[in-house]
Formats: sequence, structure tokens, C-alpha cells
Amino acid sequence: MLDDNQDILDIMKEALSYEKFEVKITSDSEEIIGIAKAYQPDLVILDYKLNGPHGDDICRKIKTHNLLYDTPVIICSAYLDNNINLLTCGCDAIIAKPFGLEELLDKVNGLIVV
Repeated sequence: MLDDNQDILDIMKEALSYEKFEVKITSDSEEIIGIAKAYQPDLVILDYKLNGPHGDDICRKIKTHNLLYDTPVIICSAYLDNNINLLTCGCDAIIAKPFGLEELLDKVNGLIVV
């Protein structure tokens, strides 16, 4: 999970951990690909607007990476009204900020194949 807001990372980690998901977090957009390669996650959650590469650019890298291409990606964004078509980057779901934890859990559970 990548977001440059530590409070959001903490809340999302707590909610997903409570649901028995193992969660890795980072606020550094430059290290997310390395973390994903090392960890091989079942799902990646990215904020759209970050300091550094934006979530759509990171999603494209994940979706074209030989080890990560089939990893589902959720992009969270408060900027959905700005004519940004996030689906063109290959993400599997979009969550508008602010969002409820139930919506987050529904999206995560809908994308993770057990």
C-alpha cells in the first residue's frame, strides 16, 4: 500500500489487518516496485497524487512488470472530477477519497483470489 499521507496508511493498515490481511505500507513512491517484487502481494493499493511518480504511472509499471503484471491494483484518488481517466493505466478498481472502510474492504475482497 502506497500513500504519502501517514494517517491514511495507518487507518487502512489497521482496517485490513483487522480483517486478517497481511499489509505492507510505504510512503515512498520510488520504492514500491522493489517492495512489490520482494513481497509478491495479492493486491496493491496506490494513492493517485503522490510526491514523485503518480499512482497511474506506478500502476503502468506494475502491469508491465514480468513478475507483477497480474497483481490487482486499486488506485485511491480525491481527483476523480478532474477528467482523469485512471482506468487507462490498467488499474483494476478505483476508490474515490474520502472513502468508507466498508467500500475499501468490498473492493479488496472483490479483487483478491483466495
